[in-house]
Amino acid sequence: MTASSVRRLATWLLVAVSVGYPALGLLYLLAGRLDASLIVLGAVAGCGLTHYVNMRAALRGTRPPWFPLPVVAQAVATYLPDPFLPAGWSGVTAQLLACTFLLLLPRWAAIPLVGLMTVVTGGGVMVTLGIPVVAALYGLTVPLTGVMVLVVVRLVHATRDLESARAELAEAAVLKERLRISRDLHDGLGRSLTAIALKGDLAARLMDRDPGTARAEVGDLVKVAREAAQDVRQVARGYRRLTLGGEVQKAAALLEASGVSVQVNLAAAEPPRASEETLAWAVREGVTNVLRHSTATTCTITTAAHAGRLRLEIVNDGAAGAGPSGGGLLGLSERAAQAGGVMSARAGDGAFRLSLEVPA
Repeated sequence: MTASSVRRLATWLLVAVSVGYPALGLLYLLAGRLDASLIVLGAVAGCGLTHYVNMRAALRGTRPPWFPLPVVAQAVATYLPDPFLPAGWSGVTAQLLACTFLLLLPRWAAIPLVGLMTVVTGGGVMVTLGIPVVAALYGLTVPLTGVMVLVVVRLVHATRDLESARAELAEAAVLKERLRISRDLHDGLGRSLTAIALKGDLAARLMDRDPGTARAEVGDLVKVAREAAQDVRQVARGYRRLTLGGEVQKAAALLEASGVSVQVNLAAAEPPRASEETLAWAVREGVTNVLRHSTATTCTITTAAHAGRLRLEIVNDGAAGAGPSGGGLLGLSERAAQAGGVMSARAGDGAFRLSLEVPA
């Protein structure tokens, strides 16, 4: 059930309650007394108008304009006609005033007032009819009606809040998907585009003096470009199954093709899928940083398992300044946190060390 349908249902229920009780008061017209009839008509109009204003504000979750004057006006319209009408008037309008009190006044004030109204209503019926059971039941209509309307209005508020929360969650899901696509494109295409640029430059330099090698580099370039296109399709589908061994193998081949000596030492461990994919992304981002931000001649990629954790380290020389920073490392840090791990990156003594630890 949507918020609009709940609101319509609540509105019809409030209309039924708001009209039903004053309509009982119109029975006074059957008495045939002109003065009583005019008082009843005025009381019905006063109670109906003020109750409408108060309930409309309650449904919106606000207070009526010039609060608390509309509440006071409804109380006056409820009890002022009592001395002028036979058998009292408030017995058929106190229920509406209880709704207003419970919805618009603080609990410390509303509950005692509704209790007092219950006693007054039951007492009035007791004086008129002299039947204790009927008087008690009639008096109980005051708190029961007030609580029923309170629950209905709170249901409207809860449904509206739920619908708003659903909209916020949907917007958050869209934002999360955008961030995922942005991060995957950065991490995935960064390495591929760097490899394409390096192989293109190498092929251009070798074109005249070593055409055969140049053609091989161009072939590798085309292969990397196709892999990049496949990465884009996988990002669009939301599926990116990476393996640590596969990424390390690609990284070593790319580094060696760029003139960087590589040493690989992987622990014989089978981490959970989330952890392995996080390590694979770390290898991809780390190697991209090596090629983009350093003049490295050596690079080591190692993993070690200890106490239920798997640690990856990528260390390269030729680091300049404080080392790489920006969106790539930020995205990698987010991936590590999502997998229950931590990431650190620091530069010193001309070397850069990227570390990532995840559950094994």
